[in-house]
Amino acid sequence: MRIYLLGICCLLVLAGLGRSEDEAVDIDGTVEEDLGKSTIGSKTDDETVEREEEAIKLDGLNVSQMKQMRDESEKHNYQAEVNRMMKLIINSLYRNKEIFLRELISNASDALDKIRFMSLTDPEVLSSTPDLKVLIKPDKENHALHIIDTGIGMTKEDLIKNLGTIAKSGTSEFLAKMEDGDETVSSDLIGQFGVGFYSSFLVADTVVVTSKNNDDDQYIWESDASSFTIAKDPRGNTLGRGTHISLFMKEEAYDFLEENTIKDLVRKYSQFINFPIHMWTSRTEKVEEPVDEDDEKAEDEVKDGETDDDVKVEDEDDEKPKVKVVDKTVYDWEAMNDNKPIWLRTPKDVEDEDYNSFYKSFSKNSDDPLAHVHFSAEGEVTFRSILFVPKSAPHDLYQDYGKKVDNIKMYVKRVFITDDFEEMMPKYLNFIKGVVDSDDLPLNVSRETLQQNKLLRVIKKKLVRKALDMLKKMSDEDYKNFYREFGTNIKLGVMEDHSNRNRLAKLLRWQSSNDDSDMTSLQDYLERMKEKQEHIYFMTGTTRAECEKSPFVEKLLKKGYEVLYLVDPIDEYTVQNLPEFEGKKFQNAAKENLNLQESEKAKETMEVLGREFDLMMTWLKEKVLSAGIDKAILSSRLVGSPCALVATQYGYSGNMERIMKSQAYAKAGSNEAGNQKKILELNPFHPIVKELNKLYKEDPESDAAADLANTLYDTALLRSGFSLKDTTTFSERMDKLLRRSYNIDLDAQVEIPEEFDAEEEEAKTEEEVEEGGEEEEDVDEEMVEEDESEESEEPAKDEL
Repeated sequence: MRIYLLGICCLLVLAGLGRSEDEAVDIDGTVEEDLGKSTIGSKTDDETVEREEEAIKLDGLNVSQMKQMRDESEKHNYQAEVNRMMKLIINSLYRNKEIFLRELISNASDALDKIRFMSLTDPEVLSSTPDLKVLIKPDKENHALHIIDTGIGMTKEDLIKNLGTIAKSGTSEFLAKMEDGDETVSSDLIGQFGVGFYSSFLVADTVVVTSKNNDDDQYIWESDASSFTIAKDPRGNTLGRGTHISLFMKEEAYDFLEENTIKDLVRKYSQFINFPIHMWTSRTEKVEEPVDEDDEKAEDEVKDGETDDDVKVEDEDDEKPKVKVVDKTVYDWEAMNDNKPIWLRTPKDVEDEDYNSFYKSFSKNSDDPLAHVHFSAEGEVTFRSILFVPKSAPHDLYQDYGKKVDNIKMYVKRVFITDDFEEMMPKYLNFIKGVVDSDDLPLNVSRETLQQNKLLRVIKKKLVRKALDMLKKMSDEDYKNFYREFGTNIKLGVMEDHSNRNRLAKLLRWQSSNDDSDMTSLQDYLERMKEKQEHIYFMTGTTRAECEKSPFVEKLLKKGYEVLYLVDPIDEYTVQNLPEFEGKKFQNAAKENLNLQESEKAKETMEVLGREFDLMMTWLKEKVLSAGIDKAILSSRLVGSPCALVATQYGYSGNMERIMKSQAYAKAGSNEAGNQKKILELNPFHPIVKELNKLYKEDPESDAAADLANTLYDTALLRSGFSLKDTTTFSERMDKLLRRSYNIDLDAQVEIPEEFDAEEEEAKTEEEVEEGGEEEEDVDEEMVEEDESEESEEPAKDEL
């Protein structure tokens, strides 16, 4: 009885208790002669009256109709488990209350689809209401929101079965009935679970549903989420066909009655619904009205010099009736979804201006996109999509790398579902913007997140492939601009997406010894490779100049090999995750086992020199440099440099060691990378190396040989991109070498003349004197002050 009384109270408010039965307003918008006197400020011309009659007015029942409905209504209680499910839906299932409008519009779209499908074989089903549309009408005065559709409607049995039972979806049953028919019939239907309607109770205390199906009378269903009543509408058929849902809003949900709020929600979630959506809105217009006697008197008062901005009297022709221009609030239906989804059109029929305009509208970006791809996919899952590449990267692209972004908007049958996807695009493609619309994708009960199933993985796979193809097909100039903004993303993709590693490798660009200005692709590098060249050579560093002057590339450049210069910190990580490209392996010029394809004669020469330098290299490894090197060998890669420190095959190069030390998470004082031993490669043709070998043979224990060996090691560290561990010792050692070079006695001390020391002592004495003088002056001042105070006190004693 409580729910019934509540419903009656709501209906009484809607009808207006102060009106007579003759003034009652029907549900279909039928009004009496006093409609033109409505307090909402509508125009009174015939056109406006017709529009207002078309508008769905508030539910209105007179006293006799309410009594009749009370006597005939049937009360139904939800089952206990259904009650628990209702609480779950209202309190937990939907995180965002605003989706209630999306659900109701989606249900209305389902109903319209159903009647449209039926009309394909039986056009008579549309005879009562031929227009297929959705209407939305807020009523702030009575805190109610109305959603009306001219769809298939529901019978009494449908109302009890579909609205009285959780997860019993009329759409699901309709799909089952259509299984033997045209497959396209079911492809555009949205609901699958039948619980979307109950999201209404997120914002409403009471929900009233009036529905008319061609096969039954018009019925009224009412519920407050604890039980529901159903009764035959005593007014008869006022809808023609369709469903009218009235939500009597909770106080905290009054914001959903604001026009701007509703417009934003419709455009966010439902602007691409197949059927027109209209909203009852207000606007202010300038209209002319005749001037009455009171206005004429006011006009006479204004003529004596005063002006009236609100009243504008036209008296050009005395014979014409005088009129005034006033502001008038006019209500009318406003279309909410004029924009048709551009992705449903054939790409050849869409101009670039259309793509640019669409991109700006949904991305909130003022620049045109750099590139786009428009495609449809069929197979395991059918979907349409448009993807865009922005012209410039956001400032926080890498600062927020890995965080969720809202660049890909997912639609299911033109209904916006979510843009809060973590897995729709991989992290390295987080800059791609676009829309995806699928007819096959299943939804979970809340429609807020997609089920993690095979279809979603298929969509993601195809989106990534299309995005990479779009980048590949860019013009050279556009791709240069793209790589300048997003090149790091491609390198991250090589590291993260092994399934697309070869595709991403073709998109990489690096500086090269072949060209001083343009960057080169790996494909172009392969085309320029020397005959029988087995590796792709690269050198890492902080700048191109550093790479070019590195001792590791001396022999490579002399022999005519092209070397890639990798100057970004991420480059070496990228190559480590790209072991080969089209059968050619990468070779770091700064690491061991560099194969330069030397001639047999050159190899024989190195063997002879090896025997000559063998003892000296053993001495370096076991005594002088045992803490820093793993071994010492003669080098075939050096030309002008005396020596270089080469990283082992799996060790850190100088560039990588710098990167590791600069990491934010690196521990203070920790030098794991720097403690790795290197390989000392000596140039046997260099004079300094020959001199070192000579000094060793003359006296292996001499300080001169040890100092030269250590100095060569230290300079090799710097020349090879590593950092010095002990700069003080290095400086002292260089001082010794300079003394020897200029025949300066190693024991010679720095001699400072006595006058410098005397001046220093004299200056110190003067400072002490000055400080003492200041103190004496302070003491004198204090004594003077004391004397003055004593003198001032003496007269006082005399007076006593």
